[in-house]
Amino acid sequence: MVRNSARRTALVDAAIEVLARDGARGLTFRAVDVEAGVPAGTASNYFPNRDELFNQVGAQIHRRLTLAPEQVSGSLTEVMRALFGHISANRTGWLALLELRLEATRRPELQAALTETLRANLAGNIEGRAAAGFPGDDLSTVLLYYAMTALIVEHLTVPGVLSTFDIDELIAGFVDRSLPDGV
Repeated sequence: MVRNSARRTALVDAAIEVLARDGARGLTFRAVDVEAGVPAGTASNYFPNRDELFNQVGAQIHRRLTLAPEQVSGSLTEVMRALFGHISANRTGWLALLELRLEATRRPELQAALTETLRANLAGNIEGRAAAGFPGDDLSTVLLYYAMTALIVEHLTVPGVLSTFDIDELIAGFVDRSLPDGV
């Protein structure tokens, strides 16, 4: 097995771009090679099959979309705004994640891996809220998580739906309404 970690990361990043642009059916080793600008056959040397490529893509997307510790400061509303901005700036990663979710309905192994990753992500959000001292309980964290998920999906796929709304106000409303005592 090939061990060049920088090249592996570049191939996975290229796969994210292909997945976001062309969907799961367009995610081929050849397309990844072209996107990464490497010789034909390179991706197939790094990933034994498409399932492994999908799994690596899922893990890399979550690394790219996670806020850095220094971005998790201020009020909960400020953190949610930072998250929204960070994900909006990483549009292809989020769109690739949506494609992965759809592909997981057809691939049981991918569904299992993605379920594990998303559960861990949700659990990390719950633990992070408590560790940061933000108000609320586990349920309020879950409600906010899914409100933000829906907002991000809408914003990145059909932004015109929300064009008459102020996104910052929506985020503040999500936080205020998901917490029993406000922020």
